[in-house]
Amino acid sequence: MKLFVGLGNPGAKYAANRHNIGFMAVDRIAAEHGFSPWRSKFQAEVSEGKLGAEKLVLLKPGTFMNLSGQSVGEAMRFYKLDLSDLVVFHDELDLAPGKMRLKQGGGHAGHNGLRSIHAHLGADYARVRLGIGHPGHKDRVSAYVLSDFAKSDQEWLDLLLQGIADGAAALATGDGPRFANLVALRTTPARKPTPKPDAPKHTPQQPDAAPADMRSPLQRLMDRFK
Repeated sequence: MKLFVGLGNPGAKYAANRHNIGFMAVDRIAAEHGFSPWRSKFQAEVSEGKLGAEKLVLLKPGTFMNLSGQSVGEAMRFYKLDLSDLVVFHDELDLAPGKMRLKQGGGHAGHNGLRSIHAHLGADYARVRLGIGHPGHKDRVSAYVLSDFAKSDQEWLDLLLQGIADGAAALATGDGPRFANLVALRTTPARKPTPKPDAPKHTPQQPDAAPADMRSPLQRLMDRFK
């Protein structure tokens, strides 16, 4: 059994924020794979289902981002799961919009949701880092992540979320490379084949024309009797 956690803030006010892309990811998995309706449990919203033979619980903490670890820790203890069974989806400022990276363990890099999970459970769990880009200066980060995605972001955002849903079964079985490949198939534009240069057209060589006969009629007649 695996626990997939999407990080975000609860409530309609935050639903379309960049900081809520983790919620969006698990929402898309639930919708695409016919999971159960969301219900309240573990100070969170929970949906359950199966991907192939793997049972999967999706969780969206209702504790707000800074206290995500309370909810995640409660669920982990209830299901008696190890950190190897946990995957967390979260926004990543240090990745370009639409990029995805899968990471095992490591620091929280200042992300408050990860910081809270670290405090409750430790650091050795998998993260799916979902790029939202950086506003350019640290003083603008808070306003940026708590703002909605722009209309111009909708195309890449939808492709990224669909790729995550496509690869969810692979991720649940621990096949990270296949998961990453399925995401890339959605998010990386297909390369057009480079056209081959046109071959030079071959013009058949014409035989040299016979030189014109400049003799007079009388000369030609005389030449016949030589």
